Amino acid sequence: MAKIDDKVNKEVEKAAKRFGDKFDEEMYRQTNPRVLEYLTQRNEVHERFSNALNNNDLGELRQIIVDAEIACPVSGTRDWTDVRQFNLMFSTEMGATSDGALKVYLRPETAQGIFVNYLNVQKTGRMRIPFGIAQIGKAFRNEIVARQFIFRMREFEQMELQFFVRPGEELEWFEEWKKIRMKWHQTLGFGAENYRFHDHEKLAHYANAATDIEYKMPFGFKEVEGIHSRTDFDLAQHEKFSGKKLQYFDPELNKSYIPYVVETSIGVDRMILSIMAASYCEEDLDNGESRVVMKFPPALAPVKAAILPLIRKGGLPEKAREIMNQLKFNFSCQYDEKDSIGKRYRRQDAIGTPYCITIDHQTLEDNTVTIRERDTMEQKRVSLNSVEQEISEKTKMEYLLKQLI
Repeated sequence: MAKIDDKVNKEVEKAAKRFGDKFDEEMYRQTNPRVLEYLTQRNEVHERFSNALNNNDLGELRQIIVDAEIACPVSGTRDWTDVRQFNLMFSTEMGATSDGALKVYLRPETAQGIFVNYLNVQKTGRMRIPFGIAQIGKAFRNEIVARQFIFRMREFEQMELQFFVRPGEELEWFEEWKKIRMKWHQTLGFGAENYRFHDHEKLAHYANAATDIEYKMPFGFKEVEGIHSRTDFDLAQHEKFSGKKLQYFDPELNKSYIPYVVETSIGVDRMILSIMAASYCEEDLDNGESRVVMKFPPALAPVKAAILPLIRKGGLPEKAREIMNQLKFNFSCQYDEKDSIGKRYRRQDAIGTPYCITIDHQTLEDNTVTIRERDTMEQKRVSLNSVEQEISEKTKMEYLLKQLI
């Protein structure tokens, strides 16, 4: 389907060049015979694919691969095995002896701890629906092939939010959380065009809606976050098998019910990979030099500021240490006095430090310093009293969060 999409896009690009400013892309896609032929092919494959997935028809899935003449990108062969169902649960054994060991499974998600405790949180926190519970923790998957650096691992870190809503309102909240989470990713500043939604062809047994937020990694668009409407499946199952009542009493409706849940789940390792890939940059400068710079969003940069005395004498290191001691309680800072100031700038660029604060002889005279901005390399003179405000404006997480309001 992606190959057919590429063919359509190439036809559109050629037409756009041919017709110039007069080109109407929407009309062209709706009327051009070749584009319509491609779209018909795509829709036929998509319908077969979707039906086969939802019917769990593995034979039909293999037949689609054969009919579409899909070849291995490495060897070029089309000699495919049958399509098989793989087990993604990670199993191990627990017990003091091998004879009495029990087979157990490591958790493939972190959500269930939230579900079994949600009433405790609701009652102690005096929460009213809708409300959410978020957590971070380890999860495990028996991946078929762990590959692409930290994108796909058998042990990974997961952040999840379970948002509890009234039955019947879950799809409205599902759409709302799609907007909120996409806005969060785009707020990082890596380009809105590098993100997209990918709706699931086959829904999990617990879901009535599901989509992924995909980011354009160096190896293509890949999932970084999943958003699911999980209905009341999890809570209903826990209630059924534990015998514990897990219903929430809604004072506005004056009745009890099992809440529905909208989940958003993000892989920390994948998120880090996307940030690293998007931030890494090699630049050729006007003076003929080059630099490697990590253009992290300042709020996510590991080091917020570097304190750099211009030289290692004349009272400058002492003054720089004094400034370091003022800032280190609020910001992650580095102190560096080795090598030339230019080399020190490059070192900080390479680890993504947003601001470099240079202390020179003028600092001793008028209590001003030079602040250098990482991305533009622009420098400006500010008073020591203003340094903290200059740094905090963009380096605090509050800066990103306020853009979501």
